[in-house]
Amino acid sequence: MAYVFLIVAIVLEVVATSALQASQQFTRPLPVTIMLAGYGTSFYLLSLALMTLPVGIAYAIWSGLGIVLISLVGFVWFKQALDAPAVLGLGLIVAGVIVVNVFSKSVPH
Repeated sequence: MAYVFLIVAIVLEVVATSALQASQQFTRPLPVTIMLAGYGTSFYLLSLALMTLPVGIAYAIWSGLGIVLISLVGFVWFKQALDAPAVLGLGLIVAGVIVVNVFSKSVPH
């Protein structure tokens, strides 16, 4: 269940960050409400994942996948361009998350 909590937490964090962008500096109430609910629920689910996963591993997955997903949302939804070095860097982040999950003995399998 720890990975389920973590994945849902990541998705909610991406939704909340997208709502933060859409809030236009806190001037639009609906995106602000979505942002607050998303971050709050996301952190709660992260805390549940931390009952099983080591904090460093969970945070590496959280931040790595969150960066990649919000970059994709920015590209698709907000029309923010990604150049070749950005895409390469995002690929390296994904590779790092895979290495941690597949090869690390710190991660419960």
